[in-house]
Amino acid sequence: MPRPYWSGQIQISLVSFAVKLFPATEAKSEIRFHQLSRKSGERIKHQKVSGDEEPIESADIVKGYEYRKGEYVMVEPDEIEHLRIPSRHTLAVAQFVDEDELDPEFFEKPYFVVPEDDVQAEAFAVVRKALQTTKKVALGKIAFGGREHLVAISAPGDDKLAGMMAYTMRYAEELRDPAEYFGDIKKVAVDEDQLSLAKELIKRKAAKFAPEKFKDEYEAALRELVKAKISNKPIPRDEPAPKSAKVVNLMDALRKSVRGDEAPAVKKKAETKSAAAAKKGITLVKPAGTKTSKQKKSA
Repeated sequence: MPRPYWSGQIQISLVSFAVKLFPATEAKSEIRFHQLSRKSGERIKHQKVSGDEEPIESADIVKGYEYRKGEYVMVEPDEIEHLRIPSRHTLAVAQFVDEDELDPEFFEKPYFVVPEDDVQAEAFAVVRKALQTTKKVALGKIAFGGREHLVAISAPGDDKLAGMMAYTMRYAEELRDPAEYFGDIKKVAVDEDQLSLAKELIKRKAAKFAPEKFKDEYEAALRELVKAKISNKPIPRDEPAPKSAKVVNLMDALRKSVRGDEAPAVKKKAETKSAAAAKKGITLVKPAGTKTSKQKKSA
């Protein structure tokens, strides 16, 4: 198991237990680009220099806060490391909220939460079950990565997953006011027939979420580009979508979308019926007066 990203206590009033947090995500991109000189093809090197253009060693670099134009106060790394922040080692639960109270835009990054050791497992399991049954989320703060994060702790609904989840969250002041962007949207009366068709289209395309079905096509296209350049083959290029001068009526577009989504299902049902009949040695006979594809061509 990798090293934990954060270790400390979760404290709920007088109850506390030690936990470890591990990042729940990882970068999967295989394409890495470096900066090269177009003229020489050599890799670009970056150096940290001071005002006299002399390279500076990393050990000689400190943080500086500009408190007045051109004037800085230096802050040493160990001074930041020893800041008095209780949440550096303890997540004190400030409150519990319903799961559906937290809008998606507040969430940033997920982490796995596990007990520090077997001694902590009892309190961990009790709190986990309590969160699960009450459908509540614990809110508190943790300091790491150079700032104090608002964190939500929740319990998965699946009992096979015995851990908990932590999500770093955005503070309210970090979110832009949606009214600035949505306020100018034209108010439109929704036609009931159009709404009905739209709901039917959504119903036909509804399915259980399968995350493994979604792949990064941009990554695949980059890999194809690099492979073509290495092999000195033509570079695949995106073709611009054809511009349509015809204005499509919304009602017609909805009808065609519903019918187009329906056709594959009807065809599949017919193919399944034919296959089942063939398996039983039955030949399906078309109704009298139905022309075959050859008869239609000759006609």
